[in-house]
Amino acid sequence: MQLFYNPDINETTKSFSFDKEESRHIIKVLRRKDSDILHVTNGLGFLFETEITLASDNKCIVQVLSIKKTPEPKFHLHLAVAPTKMNDRFEWFLEKATEIGIQEITPIFCDRSERKVVNSERFEKIILSAMKQSNETYLPKLNEAVSFKEFIKQKNEGQQLIAHCEETDKKSLKDILKPNENVTMLIGPEGDFSEKEIALALENDYQPVTLGNTRLRTETAAIVACHSVVFFNET
Repeated sequence: MQLFYNPDINETTKSFSFDKEESRHIIKVLRRKDSDILHVTNGLGFLFETEITLASDNKCIVQVLSIKKTPEPKFHLHLAVAPTKMNDRFEWFLEKATEIGIQEITPIFCDRSERKVVNSERFEKIILSAMKQSNETYLPKLNEAVSFKEFIKQKNEGQQLIAHCEETDKKSLKDILKPNENVTMLIGPEGDFSEKEIALALENDYQPVTLGNTRLRTETAAIVACHSVVFFNET
């Protein structure tokens, strides 16, 4: 199944048209024609089965035939991750985390961050593409990048965790997770969180965790955390 995206439709929509760019892609590139079936999501869990009623590369119009709603996950996974020095590594994380099943992502700038600017528009496109590729119907939320200190002030429901490399008392992630409970986890930059940041996180009720016995790159740690939480809640 090839999945298309339209954020403006809902369960009351009877018919709609794609914008010019998407219409051209559907008709000229994919060579779809009248009466062909398209599957569309609005990123909110709905899957629409539609039929092309006007195969125009300027304005492809479809009629909604049926609607299905994917049940919402029983947990919410929010990763706050420091952007990597090499931008493609963070983009790889966004793609794979979306495929695995993350719900929310916040880029955070830390004391040791080597990258202080991100391209949110490009990140959004990568997440959207990964959602469609993996036939997911929920589009992960990408928040604006903020400083570590700004993020740590936020209060989140469920477990608040920080994965760092300091030789302190930490519990294994697999031992601390609770089924069907929301998780917010902090993943630091290449140079790890500073001692001040770790102390600040602990002061704000974050629990320190380890993701294994080896030292992981930022993007690898984020993927390990993402997969661990999703897999734990599927068992």
